[in-house]
Amino acid sequence: MTDSTAVAPTPLSLVLIQLFKGPLYRDTHDKLWEPLLKLRTPVSDHVAVLGLQVEIDESEGYAFLPSRAIDDDLGFPRLVARRTLPFHVSLLLALLRKRLLEFDASSADPRLVLSRDDIVEMLRVFLPESSNDARLTDSIEAHINRVVDLGFLRRLRSDPNQYEVRRIIKAFVDGQWLSNFDQALDEYLEELRTASEPV
Repeated sequence: MTDSTAVAPTPLSLVLIQLFKGPLYRDTHDKLWEPLLKLRTPVSDHVAVLGLQVEIDESEGYAFLPSRAIDDDLGFPRLVARRTLPFHVSLLLALLRKRLLEFDASSADPRLVLSRDDIVEMLRVFLPESSNDARLTDSIEAHINRVVDLGFLRRLRSDPNQYEVRRIIKAFVDGQWLSNFDQALDEYLEELRTASEPV
């Protein structure tokens, strides 16, 4: 038996559903990208009711729904919870953002692809020395997986040991964030040096 009240989804509903699920990318959601650009105003009107706004970066090819700046005194509930990231995940994000900055300055290629080994070596420098190399690598792998889950890295289907750095990282890890993180990193490295000094 079929439901006679069922209706086909509209382009607006398809775009909104994808945005609520996570970022919309021009390269992976190509059928939704043009409708998003055409429906920018209705999309914005719909999400504004929930305290969100639509951010579209046409040059980099992504869109997402950050929370609007809301005065907490007004009691407006936050739809997207703020979460503090573990230090090493934040460190990996900062390193990836800096690598993307260097890549953009020296290459015309739009995609930065790093191997798992590249990422492990980037992070290993900032971790305490360990006699158990396998355990250290597993720990770094867990950090990489967390960044994949957050949507800032994407495993390549052709080779799961290769990762594309997603350009949306630029929207979340900006100059101010990097500056604040550099200060925290200096404090962390000083603690590591102090801990490794002989007593």
